[in-house]
Amino acid sequence: MLKDITLGQYFPGDSVVHQLDPRSKLIAVVIFIACIFTAESYVGYALVIAVTGGMIALSRIPLKSIVRGLKPVMIIIIFTAVLNMFFTPGKVIFQVWKISFTQEGVVRAVFMVLRISLLIAGTFLLTYTTPPIALTDGMERLFNPLKKLHVPVHEMAMMMSMALRFIPTLIEETDKIMSAQRARGADFETGSLVQRARALLPLLVPLFVSAFRRADELAVAMESRCYHGGEGRTRMKQLVWHRRDTLAIVVMLLALAALIVLRRFGL
Repeated sequence: MLKDITLGQYFPGDSVVHQLDPRSKLIAVVIFIACIFTAESYVGYALVIAVTGGMIALSRIPLKSIVRGLKPVMIIIIFTAVLNMFFTPGKVIFQVWKISFTQEGVVRAVFMVLRISLLIAGTFLLTYTTPPIALTDGMERLFNPLKKLHVPVHEMAMMMSMALRFIPTLIEETDKIMSAQRARGADFETGSLVQRARALLPLLVPLFVSAFRRADELAVAMESRCYHGGEGRTRMKQLVWHRRDTLAIVVMLLALAALIVLRRFGL
């Protein structure tokens, strides 16, 4: 299960999506999220699915990697679908005690599952195709105007980037700790849900110790390299905006405009 968590991982490549400026990808992801929450019909969701499929095809990221990233949140997706199916008022298909299974609930459950899945797939593509350093530079450049309001933009971007970067590291560390405890007789796979959750508690102490140790090592490494925030900092690779970045934003805006028209006319 832990190996299925791919958030924060970067898949090197030379696809069109990899070559996009990180700023354009960040803007495109925001527009994509707006598209997901604007869609409210089968036609609208079909359009969003087509856009997502196009992005995955252009990125050359294997579809199985996207699907694998959905596995850790599958319980949340199923739980959300069940809640919508049984607690949405409408035309009753069948009833168990006081819980009704409605036709409107089925439709709403399908839409919610699609919404969560597309949201995760779209945002995962950002980290899959963008190195953490480039993502930091992109966020800092986008929020650069906030520096006039004395907002620590560079520090915030750096913290977000490091958080994403260390997610795979912490997952790998957790997997090692679980393997070591299994070798000592720990059981994480049998028993009820409560028993499994209780068996995971001994993992917290060594995991937190490891996380704090890595944070301390990172702080010492940054200080030894005379890191003092973004002031006076130079970059080896400068961000350059190309036509393809403008085209990507235009395509996403056209998709959003089409969804708004579909929603307005009830299609």
